[in-house]
Amino acid sequence: MDLVLPVWFQIGSLVAVTLILVADLLIILKRPHIPSTKESTLWVVFYVTLALIFAGVMWFFAGGEVAGQFVAGWLTEYSLSIDNLFVFVLIMSQFSVPRRYQQEVLMVGIIIALVLRGLFILVGAAVIEHFSPIFYLFGAFLIYTAVKQAFPGGDHDSDVKQENFLLRLLRRGIDIHDEYDGSKLRTVVDGRKMFTPMIIVFAAIGVTDLLFAIDSIPAIFGITQSAFIVFTANVFALMGLRQLYFLLGDLLDRLRYLHYGIAFILAFIGVKLILHALHENELPFINGGEHIEWVPVISTWVSLAVIVLSMAVATIASLSASARERRADGEDEAAASVAVEKGTPATVEQPPASDAKPDARS
Repeated sequence: MDLVLPVWFQIGSLVAVTLILVADLLIILKRPHIPSTKESTLWVVFYVTLALIFAGVMWFFAGGEVAGQFVAGWLTEYSLSIDNLFVFVLIMSQFSVPRRYQQEVLMVGIIIALVLRGLFILVGAAVIEHFSPIFYLFGAFLIYTAVKQAFPGGDHDSDVKQENFLLRLLRRGIDIHDEYDGSKLRTVVDGRKMFTPMIIVFAAIGVTDLLFAIDSIPAIFGITQSAFIVFTANVFALMGLRQLYFLLGDLLDRLRYLHYGIAFILAFIGVKLILHALHENELPFINGGEHIEWVPVISTWVSLAVIVLSMAVATIASLSASARERRADGEDEAAASVAVEKGTPATVEQPPASDAKPDARS
């Protein structure tokens, strides 16, 4: 697909989002604080609205197909970015980052993610242009990632192990103090300059962003091959991530089925990539190097519908399960309270098997 967006629009868009990110960073540095639920909600709504307005402008200049690719890519990256938040929570808790300075940590993490993803996008676009069979590899990798996502084997334990390894590695090479000094990377202890634990946190965030970039970039290239759309979708998905972290808070623990929704999206895009590779096939050992015309082509709008439905079903199922558990816990607590008032046990235990009467046939 040839991108028909004007060059001035592409350059202007990149300049505008860069200015927004810089302004956001300056606000954090000038007034570090714990954002309220209202503040976080307003910022998330602002960034989501900004992304939808951007999609509307793209529709005006280039048509529905281009706008649809952006929205589908943005939603894919947004859903994958929410999965990042689970690891960010682990990192913050593991290194006991003061909540007052978590905004700065997240903002630095977002900047690192944008830089890494920008590099991946440039490499990915160049590879796709000169080696179209890469879609076979992208598709297989996404299906493999989807299986790992659906059956994680200990959730994010592997990420924690990587961070512990990183901590040991950094401590061997540099002097790191045990306590934070605000949001500073360097501090002075007894006249000696040392790094604060913040350097470990930034490094852990960077490694995490790198791992997620490896997963997310092939996924969005399964929706569009436009490097501009891929990058802007990543930018808009990451811009509201910091506020979303504080808005969701404890809700993250209740999204227990989210990884199934993400896994389904990754598997779907993986299959779509393989079908696309077959349709545009150039490998000599497959169909004699000829295109396979009968292979179905999944449209952008079908992809968008699958992404939205997958996340909606996973979210609703997660919240419903959490609500049922809370009701069950409330009923158990009520029964226990009544039992205490009456002086009777809350439940009647069955006698052990050894106390039962012997079978008459023995």
